[in-house]
Amino acid sequence: MRKMSRTVLTLVIALAIFTGRGEAAGENPIPPGTIITLQNWQQYKAFMPDGMQALFAGAYMFKLPADFRMEVGPLTIYPLPAIYRENTEKYSHLVEAKTLPDGRNTITGYVAGLPFPNPSEPRKGYKILVDSWYRYMPYLYCGDDSHQYLVNQTGAITGYRLVQVVRRLSHISDVGQPINDPRAQGVDFSEYSMQLEPESDKYTEILTLYYVDPAKQEDEFIFAPKLRRVIRGSSNSRCGPVNGGDFTPDDFEGFHGGIARFDANYMKDQPVLSLVSADPKIYGNLSNYYSIYFPKPAVGKWEVRDSYVIDVRRVPSLRAGYCYGRRIMWIDKASFNASWADLYDPEMKMCKITMSEKIAAPTSTEGMQLASGNTIETAWNIQTGHLTAWITSGPGGRGLINQQACTNVDGVNYDDVQQYSTVGGLTQIMR
Repeated sequence: MRKMSRTVLTLVIALAIFTGRGEAAGENPIPPGTIITLQNWQQYKAFMPDGMQALFAGAYMFKLPADFRMEVGPLTIYPLPAIYRENTEKYSHLVEAKTLPDGRNTITGYVAGLPFPNPSEPRKGYKILVDSWYRYMPYLYCGDDSHQYLVNQTGAITGYRLVQVVRRLSHISDVGQPINDPRAQGVDFSEYSMQLEPESDKYTEILTLYYVDPAKQEDEFIFAPKLRRVIRGSSNSRCGPVNGGDFTPDDFEGFHGGIARFDANYMKDQPVLSLVSADPKIYGNLSNYYSIYFPKPAVGKWEVRDSYVIDVRRVPSLRAGYCYGRRIMWIDKASFNASWADLYDPEMKMCKITMSEKIAAPTSTEGMQLASGNTIETAWNIQTGHLTAWITSGPGGRGLINQQACTNVDGVNYDDVQQYSTVGGLTQIMR
């Protein structure tokens, strides 16, 4: 009887989370149609991350214009895939958070699905971080129209266009796919990018491999076309700027640093304004952004989504020399995507405000999903006055596609594990 009750409770909790209605969920607390401006924003600041409030207040050099408008729309629900939910129910009871002898963290028993469907104490914050790391994502997403824009203090813009191919090789929860791809060779997921523009950087490739063992350091490999060889990245480069911008490798998608080198404390629940529905033809057009690369109303309507707030810091043994003292993250309860992160330097002074709005898109087999790879990300560096925007659509207006659609993108098959998920594939670009 005790076992049956526990099973029923688990199913109830999972149902609440996977339908997007976790604890503290309810009707949209800001009526759809509400327009938030610089004149009335303080009425709604309870629904804003700290960094967003700072932008509205004009606390730093980045100022929202006088005619700024943010329109609020209804809450949208995108249920997670049935297989992901089934794997959660089947395997989550096996997962445990552990501390290694050197002070780093790891988990044991993880197979697939959400590791902790009801994150609770002890170590609630770390469990939320782990859930975000293993959130649902299609086993493959790709595209050749992702753009990064760097803006300096004078307003000068440097732009890059890239190919992007991200593949999950282990812990898969997709129709027609094994949980672990037989070609994985210990890799959890791979991230590949190749620069297309500007011409001077064309064919520069970066491949990052994240491993099934969370305690194993990720590997980064760079193909330099002028040298015609592959260079192994340094394990200390996690604080280095990507393409000279304001994102580090740990910053993308709100947090990209793994779960072994970090711990997290739960701070609170907070419903926050998020942008999750937009057309790539619109959000890929820079005319639809304010000057500080914040979306205009044309991009889409914001909605209030239940979120966890956690304080993420490197474990004590690895803090020396790291670029951040802490990272405050706002994580969507329904999808476990991070939508916002405020970054503090080692002296605990705020140094960057980062927005990471995940844009829902159709998948080949799982319907509309928030974790489609599409995103609008901006990093406002309040210490240097620089900003960087990462947008997975551009003038082409295509955004990222996924799964079977990746077999033919402008005549290229990005569903090629050898070429886009292995070191040996990097040199094939010169053939």
